[in-house]
Amino acid sequence: MKKNIHPKYNEEIWVTCSCGNKFKTGSTVDEIKTELCSKCHPFYTGEQKIVDTENLVAKFEARQEKSKSLGSFRSKKEKMSQRKAKFSTQTPSSKSVTLKDMLASLSNQ
Repeated sequence: MKKNIHPKYNEEIWVTCSCGNKFKTGSTVDEIKTELCSKCHPFYTGEQKIVDTENLVAKFEARQEKSKSLGSFRSKKEKMSQRKAKFSTQTPSSKSVTLKDMLASLSNQ
């Protein structure tokens, strides 16, 4: 095994949580700072705590409220049937002439 390639292992370093809790452990770094620990994590405390740094929960709740206010949901089949009914009521003269129709009329002459 090569000598002097491994980082120095510190036997006693402090881990500091954002809640103020501190405890000792061993690591190759000098100090560790964390957002959650066993004193403040919801799994260990039984309390619900939402850590939302990018405001994602508020955005999700806003989308939920907006979808409730929109009303009923229409399926794709319903939308397509309404679209077909709309186009079937139009007269053939109101449709534009396609390139295929133009070429067909030229080949007939």
